[in-house]
Amino acid sequence: YGCRIASGFWLTIELVAISTTLGFVIALCVALVRLKGPGWARGMMAAYTTFFRGTPLLGQLFLVYYGFGSFRIFWQDVGLWWFFREPLYCALFTFTINTAAYQAEILRGAIAAVPRGQVEAAKALGLTRFQLLHRVVLPQAMIIALRPLGNELITMIKSSAVASLVTLFDLMGATKLAFARSFDLSIYLVAAVVYLLLVETIRRVWMRLEAHLTRHMKLA
Repeated sequence: YGCRIASGFWLTIELVAISTTLGFVIALCVALVRLKGPGWARGMMAAYTTFFRGTPLLGQLFLVYYGFGSFRIFWQDVGLWWFFREPLYCALFTFTINTAAYQAEILRGAIAAVPRGQVEAAKALGLTRFQLLHRVVLPQAMIIALRPLGNELITMIKSSAVASLVTLFDLMGATKLAFARSFDLSIYLVAAVVYLLLVETIRRVWMRLEAHLTRHMKLA
């Protein structure tokens, strides 16, 4: 079952990579709205992050796949049935909005942690709002948020195993299939080792990235 498990491994990588990347883009927008948006928009974004951070990922996945999928006629009328009938798209959608909620709170805290004096100095120099965000705030905020974002990535890798419950043959799904045909419990041990190696590899890469980006701070 090596080929099956290898295929599931790459599907897990695909799910996590796409969802975390799209989630980061959404999270940045949500964080900026929560910090600078009008009151009603801040309230909506706060409700969004509270809901998706306060409910289990498995429940969210079932709600999207089984709940939204039950409205077949409606999705056919609006031309979106092709999306909600596919477990892969439902898993990607669920993982993206889930990790976006966590990343939004990480980015919001990191942006708020940038010293206020630097922002005022940038405004005094005549920088536009975009230049202020692009050249002053975000570079410093990303360094602050780097380690929490790495932890969120690792959490998503481990949480992605729930995709197997909606008929996806990711790493865990392939492992369950192999066990169902062989009844060999050691297959789960192999899957656990693969998850461990993947997480450890990402952890080490993230540590090197953080050390590279913060080397000027150590010299100071």
